[in-house]
Formats: sequence, C-alpha cells, structure tokens
Amino acid sequence: MSCLVKKTEEDLKALVTEAIGKAIADGKLPAEPMPAFIVEIPQDRQNGDYSTNAAFMGARAFRQAPRKIADTIVEYIDLTGSYFSEVSVAGAGFINFRLSQSFYADILLDINKLGENYGKSNFGKGKKYNVEFVSANPTGPMHMGNARGGALGDCLASVLSMAGYEVEREFYINDAGNQIEKFGLSLDIRYQQLILGEDAVELPEDSYHGEDIIERAKQFREKFGDDYINKSTEERRKALVEFALPLNIEKMHENMEKYRINYDTWFKESTLHNSGDVKECIEYLTNKGLTYEKDGALWYKNIEVQTEMLKEQGKSQEDIDKLELKDDVLIRQNGNPTYFAADIAYHRNKLVTRGFDKAIDVWGADHHGHVARMKGVLRALDLDESRLDVVLMQLVNLTKNGEIVRMSKRTGKAITLTDLLEEIPVDAVRFLFNMREPGSTMEFDLDLAVEQSSQNPVYYCQYANARICSILRKLEEEGTVIRDCTKQELELLAEPEEKELIRHLAGLTDEIILSAKNYDPAKITRYAITLATLFHKYYNACRIGVEEESLKQARVYLCKCVRSVMVNILKSFSIETPDKM
Repeated sequence: MSCLVKKTEEDLKALVTEAIGKAIADGKLPAEPMPAFIVEIPQDRQNGDYSTNAAFMGARAFRQAPRKIADTIVEYIDLTGSYFSEVSVAGAGFINFRLSQSFYADILLDINKLGENYGKSNFGKGKKYNVEFVSANPTGPMHMGNARGGALGDCLASVLSMAGYEVEREFYINDAGNQIEKFGLSLDIRYQQLILGEDAVELPEDSYHGEDIIERAKQFREKFGDDYINKSTEERRKALVEFALPLNIEKMHENMEKYRINYDTWFKESTLHNSGDVKECIEYLTNKGLTYEKDGALWYKNIEVQTEMLKEQGKSQEDIDKLELKDDVLIRQNGNPTYFAADIAYHRNKLVTRGFDKAIDVWGADHHGHVARMKGVLRALDLDESRLDVVLMQLVNLTKNGEIVRMSKRTGKAITLTDLLEEIPVDAVRFLFNMREPGSTMEFDLDLAVEQSSQNPVYYCQYANARICSILRKLEEEGTVIRDCTKQELELLAEPEEKELIRHLAGLTDEIILSAKNYDPAKITRYAITLATLFHKYYNACRIGVEEESLKQARVYLCKCVRSVMVNILKSFSIETPDKM
C-alpha cells in the first residue's frame, strides 16, 4: 500500500520545522514556540510542487515580517536526501518546493511493485461497514432510482474497501407488511379476473396495476389451474404470494447479477418478525416510556426524541416547530407492526446483533424526512446515532436526442432497470451513474452511453487502456524487448507532460480516501477521466519509441503504470478493460 506521497509531505514538514529550530539556535529567530503550519500542493504549480505557510503562521510569534522569516527558513533548510530539489520564496512569504526526479521515479517503482494493490490504504483500519442499497420492493420491477442506487452503492462499497474498510453489501427484501398484503390482493384480483372475466372483480385504485402482476397470475393459473377460485380469500392470497414472491426475488437476483452486483447478504424483513426482533425493539422503547396508545394503535414519541436532539444541536423551539414533527405508529389497529417498526429492528440488527461499526444506507432523496427519525430512534435504543449514515440520491432523467424519455419504446410503460440494461452496455451504465455526486440530479444521455467516441467518458477511459496495449504490441512487433527499468532510467522522464501524468498517478491513494470519507465514488470516475486525458496529452507530446534505449524503456514503463492504475480503477467498479477497441 503506497504511502509515498504522505511520507513526502510529512518529511517536508519535518524539514521546515528543523530549519526553524536551527535558525532559533543561531539567534536568527527568537526562541518562541512555532505555531502549527501546513504544507500543501498549490493549485497553480508554476512556483512549485509544494508550498508552506510557515512564515505567515510564525509572524506573530517571531515578531517579524513573513518574507523575512521565509528567507531565514530557506537559508537553514537542508534538502539533502529528500524528495525535493529546489526551495524558493515567493510573494509576501510563501515558501515553495520543487520535487526531484527521484520522487517521480519512486512513484512509478511503487506502482509496479504494488500492482493491483496500488492506491489502497489502511485508512479504514478494518472497521466493519454495511452498505445497503437498491432494496427494491419485491412486488414489481426495478426502476431508474434502483438503477442509479445499484451503481452508486456497489461502487461506494468498492471505494470503502480500497480505503481499508471491511465492507459487506446488503439487499433488504421487504417480504412482510402492507406491501405484501397489497401484493397478495393484486394477484388475487388478477387471478379472479382471468377466470371470471375483468368485469367480475374490480382492481382497487391503490393496488398494483403493473403488467407483471397479470403475468404472475397467469403463471399461477398455468400451474394450479382454476382450483383456487373456490378456496377462501386468505388461502388463495397466501398461495399466490408464496408462488409469486420467490419468482420476483429470483428476478431481482438475476437483474443484480446482470448489473454485475454481487451481494454478500440478501436480508429478509420477515426474519425480523419471526425472530422476535421487532417485538423486542418495541418493548425496549415502551420500557423507556417512549411509546403510548392512541386510537387502538401503539405510537412512538418521535417529537420528544427529535426535539431533544435538535435542542442539543442549538436549534430554537421556533425552528423546531417549523419542522412540523410528528409521532409515528409502531403497531397498527389491526395488531400488525408498521414498516417503521421493522426498520428500527433492522438497523438494530445491523449495529448490535451483527456488530457493524457503521451502517450506510443508500436511499432516494424522497426519504429525506426519514433520516432524522431513524437517527433519533437509534439514540432512543441507546445506540450512537452517528453509526448510521444515509446517502441521499437524487432523481435520474433519461434523455435521448436532447429530450427527456419516460416510457419504454418496447412496452409503452415506465423504463425499468431491465429495459435500460437491454439497451445500454453495463459498462456505460455503471460508469455514467457515478459521474455525479449522489446529491445531484443527473441526466443520463442514452445516445452518449452507446457512442463509441471520446465524448463517451467510459469509452474514453477504456480506450486509454487499449491504446497502451496497442503501443506495447507494436513495439514488441518492431523488436523491442520490454523490460523493467532502473531508478536512474526512470529519472529521465523530465518532460512537463510526463511529470504531470506521474503526479496524477501519485494522487490516487488520497483520492480514494477522500472518496470514501465523502461517500462519493464520482471522485474516482473523474480521476479516471483525468488520467485518460493526461495520458493522451503525454502520448501526443512525447514519442514513446525513441532511439535512445533507456528513455524508450522509461516511457514504456510509464505507459504500463498508467495502464495498471486505469485497470485497477475500472475493475474495482466492475467495468471491463478490453485490450483492443
């Protein structure tokens, strides 16, 4: 695992601190404690690759102008044996440093040495994270929100894993409660209509009206005939659900596998009811005085819990009143627990029973109001609410020829995940859905997704890999024996385009850590696009097959490092890396 960049920054800070110490010892600076300062990579590298504000931070303590302090630090700084070749002062006192060729060479050696592990780190220290995403109701087909959530959740899990977390992917199957009752009713009405005629039984407005319900009813009739028409409603609906639900869940498995998502756990809501987890949570809240009965139902005191949390955060009662908080039903009048009650037990199961350090849920933005009450109820269960993080994901607009598309041309219905994967390559879907941060509404251009040109971001990145493979094949055909390079040979890579490309390669570990901290896989797709851009720029500026053998081998080595990093990134997102395009 590469830590060369971090070590370089730490070493630079130590060099500056040591120089200040020497200057104090010689009486050039007063013997005062040096305030904290930073070393950073400036946005504009014209003056240097690294910069420090040490002179500005020391101005008050040393009672000198920053420029004078900077000149003193530079006078005493010793770059011998470091990754820095030059130091200079700019403006009012910024101290700038240039990286030596040794740094660039060691980055490439590091990439070659670590191979598929380059960019990974132990930032997460092996903490156990559960990432739950998609979790569509098994009562109908998956939609565009599920499509975006699938790509986002799976790639987020990959980023977290690369950053050193122990990650499990999870799909929560809502196979209990109101939606299953509605599923059974809808199947029952369609089954009766198939036998008795459409006008014989009316389908309620709030039931499921999709073609998939009719299809499942037909399949049930093909297997069992008309026998169930004479059985009780309860028995018929039970049989229909037991027949159709496993088929729908199996279809979800197939869709996710086609989408290249492999879950570690498919967790059924019904297990929470059967195990007594839901009952246990409700009893816990009741024993703490956080429930009450009203209109024959059992309610949870959401207002009381959230008000206390919000006041701790500094919110005024006036601000809290504007939120119009409401209490929530835990057990309905009919004695059945609500979805919220099951959700409470589900999160307690993740954090307590299974012992995850963190539960990360990927939800649609329409669940925004549910976040605070879930965190509140975790606190009510005496759990640390910060152990739950929710990634809220905005809507997707599909566009074609510049216009929004809402219906499938084939079915005339809303476009499903299955429709999308039949029309668009999986590589493009997974990459493009991770082009924007989760909280941004995004437009998915169906024309762009199938375009084989540099305008298509995933094609552009894949082409960089294929281009490198082509370069290597051509050189071998011409008789070049590709070999490893010495550090001295790699130090020959001194052109601006070469340095810029290597610096970008050097930043991968930090980018992965930042992506993991922000729960934003889009940072990695953008990193890959920039890598492709810098490689194409380098290829156009620097001829690979030069006559000078050492330089040629060094440039080939750089190409191979770029390919290694690009393949690592795309594979981690389950995107193919063809050698030819």
